[in-house]
Amino acid sequence: MRASDAERERIAELLREAVAEGRLDMDEFDQRLETAYKSRTHGELEPLVQDLPVPGPAVAPRGSSAPAPLRGSAADWPARIGGNATSKGAFALWGGFHRKGRWTVGRLFTAFAMWGGGEIDLREAHFEDREIVIRCFTVMGGIHVTVPPELNVEVRGIGIMGGFGEGSGEEGEIAPGSPHVRITGFALMGGVGVDRKRTKAERRRREAELESRRRQGPAGPEGGLRKEL
Repeated sequence: MRASDAERERIAELLREAVAEGRLDMDEFDQRLETAYKSRTHGELEPLVQDLPVPGPAVAPRGSSAPAPLRGSAADWPARIGGNATSKGAFALWGGFHRKGRWTVGRLFTAFAMWGGGEIDLREAHFEDREIVIRCFTVMGGIHVTVPPELNVEVRGIGIMGGFGEGSGEEGEIAPGSPHVRITGFALMGGVGVDRKRTKAERRRREAELESRRRQGPAGPEGGLRKEL
């Protein structure tokens, strides 16, 4: 069965997902991606993802042009809103705390650090509600908040002989449907910092997407290479 452009692109998306998750290294990704864009039949495409977890058929059935499911940076933000909070606060005294990975932040989350530090990572978090307030209070301590560039974040805090603010971080457009997170509080002889930063998996995904575009070129898979400025 002859493969379509949509089917080749679906395989390319699955390969990007695999390299983002660390299932493929960049050399393997480069080889498989090049083969995918040169493939002419389903029989050539299917072996490229046989050893990878694939939701549904790797190649769309005949007569179907359904695109690959949206994942990673293209995921639907509303799917991450709702559910019971797994944490509504954190406390550190002469020590530290962290909230990161897959967790559900409460609609009101309060963090306190005195002579210690804490880490709040929202890059893979879910949210109890569409409106979230994170209150950070430090006394001779520090709290670091990491958010994805696409998250709608408002930072309002007071620093007294310390700092409370948002760093430069990575740029990104606010995603439609993302929750609104307001970070407030105060830092006394300490600091609260907010950084916009992608996960390693997301950075690998973006590198894979750029490599995919470079290989496709301005006129499709065989249209030559295009420089990414």
